[in-house]
Amino acid sequence: MNNYRFSRIIKPILLFLAILIGIVSLWYSNTLAKKMEKEEELKIKTWAKATSQLASSDFSVDLTFLLEIVSQNTTIPVILTDENDNVTSWRNLDSARASHNNTYIIHSLEKMKSAHAPIVLTYFEGQKVKVFYLDSEILTRLKYYPFIQLIIISLFLIISYLAFSYSRRSEQNLVWVGMSKETAHQLGTPLSSLMAWIEISREDANSNKDVLNEMEKDVNRLEIITERFSKIGSDPKLLSLDIVKELELSIDYLKTRTSKLVTFTIFNHLKKPVNIMMNTHLFAWAIENITKNAIDAMEGIGTISFTIEKKGNLIILDITDTGKGIPTNRYKTIFKPGFTTKKRGWGLGLSFVKRIVENYHKGHITVKESIHHKGTTFRITLKAARP
Repeated sequence: MNNYRFSRIIKPILLFLAILIGIVSLWYSNTLAKKMEKEEELKIKTWAKATSQLASSDFSVDLTFLLEIVSQNTTIPVILTDENDNVTSWRNLDSARASHNNTYIIHSLEKMKSAHAPIVLTYFEGQKVKVFYLDSEILTRLKYYPFIQLIIISLFLIISYLAFSYSRRSEQNLVWVGMSKETAHQLGTPLSSLMAWIEISREDANSNKDVLNEMEKDVNRLEIITERFSKIGSDPKLLSLDIVKELELSIDYLKTRTSKLVTFTIFNHLKKPVNIMMNTHLFAWAIENITKNAIDAMEGIGTISFTIEKKGNLIILDITDTGKGIPTNRYKTIFKPGFTTKKRGWGLGLSFVKRIVENYHKGHITVKESIHHKGTTFRITLKAARP
């Protein structure tokens, strides 16, 4: 539970930091772009002014400085027009296209009109010239850079999150597999001894045979549990079995070990036996875990109903209790390892159920619905076996 809470706290913090880094990066890049845009605007105005002075100057004076200013503009696309927007000259456009394609120049002029207001110059004899321009290629790239950067940061965060989640799940899987196999190994020796002691006790004429029979049933049940744990982490053997019959066997066992105040009902809408590929021990384990959770939710008093129906090639099993219900925001988290509302418990029950249904039986389990203080319905969907 502590790990689950820590995970819920740390994830929003990491997300907030990632968003903050992205915002600061965007702000800084955008600031640079605006600063460069102002510098280019000043540069084009200086260029335009120099061009105007050059056109109206007395050629007897030294025009070296003005010529140098005019020649320095090698990056900003410029088009000069008369008062009626007729193109008179251009600079820093695609020379090959501009020389043979008037449409290209007109299209470039329209883009410049929508990008910036023109600079109006007055030449000799009052003739007016308009200077249209676009941002340089470097400035254009710089404007798009923050968005590219944001996409890269987002992709990095997504990949990092997926890698972290996969690594954590792999680590959890290794821990569970190791714990399960060790548990199965540790249970093996005392179970063998218990079976031997039961056989010895049967030879005593004064022993209570009924008690020994019940003890034997429980020992057999422990052997099944041991087998369940031993199968964790390995591919279980799946057989084509009738889901109704297997469900009835699981419920019959649970009835004998549950309070009489808990009622079990089965609504079977299948007209004939329908088989699915299943491992009987793991399937029974899943049903047992869901049922025990339901009994805890009802505090030992109520009804648990099992409804079986078929839709196409899918078998649908709804398990409904009359317990206290599950909050909507916990529909997904209840299947995560470590999540529990109990004072005692590891929070692995429903996690194992999900693993059994989805990983081993290729099915799906969800919370179909849950109403506060009225009950919860879990839905298990499995594919019917091919005939």
